[in-house]
Amino acid sequence: MSFSIEGKTAIVTGAANGVGLAIARHFADKGANVMFADMDEVRLAKECGAQDDGANMRYFAGDLRERLTMANLLSATLDAFDRVDILVNGSRQTMPSDPLDLDDESVTLLLNQNLMTSLRLSQLVAKRMIKQAKGQEEGQVGAIVNLSSIAARRTHPSLLGYSVSCAALDQMTRSMAVALAPERIRVNAVAFGSLMSASLKDTLREHSEFRSDIEDHTPLGRIAAPDELAEAVQFLSSEGAGFVTGQIMTIDGGRTLLDPVAAPAH
Repeated sequence: MSFSIEGKTAIVTGAANGVGLAIARHFADKGANVMFADMDEVRLAKECGAQDDGANMRYFAGDLRERLTMANLLSATLDAFDRVDILVNGSRQTMPSDPLDLDDESVTLLLNQNLMTSLRLSQLVAKRMIKQAKGQEEGQVGAIVNLSSIAARRTHPSLLGYSVSCAALDQMTRSMAVALAPERIRVNAVAFGSLMSASLKDTLREHSEFRSDIEDHTPLGRIAAPDELAEAVQFLSSEGAGFVTGQIMTIDGGRTLLDPVAAPAH
């Protein structure tokens, strides 16, 4: 089996910065046609450059919490590349929660952003994958990879909403994997922890002391770069992972192996 994604068409959400951008760039470098999707149109234009007809990088800007925006994203991808083979749900949000505040809306907001956006886009794209595969009797029809976090298993009171949304995303991954298996569409997730995502960068700007705490409680002793996640996502997207579905791959430098009391997830 090959780990190649050359010639495949991928939609990567959250692709204007951080982890999503690293994955989208990596896919393009490996020969895939990539639709970079995000709300930040200025950043997308800067990262993708001119939208030439022959280019393998295009971008789409919009709020993917809106169903019409999702439909327009899929249409733009089909107009540019004629098909879609891979979906990477990388659009994520974090915000603090107050577990004792009855008016705190963080759980609802993060479930909508981190769970429902990924679920609805997966449903929409899966239907297209099934339609375009009519007459294809064998081989992979499509692959979906969700970006999750070790916060689904290791949490902190201020991360209530984020942790709940990540745990829900993990279970959605398993459920959709079973539902789409008869269609030969695989669904997996990557749960990362000690990785320099855009949200972690913002956190460390405000709380620089967290860096030493994370490094001290990560067996490999460092925070990973976003590029280190991209290879794992490529594997899960490729036919080399053809018998892998419903799995949550943990990439955290060994952090979840330690005592959870000593190593809260940031």
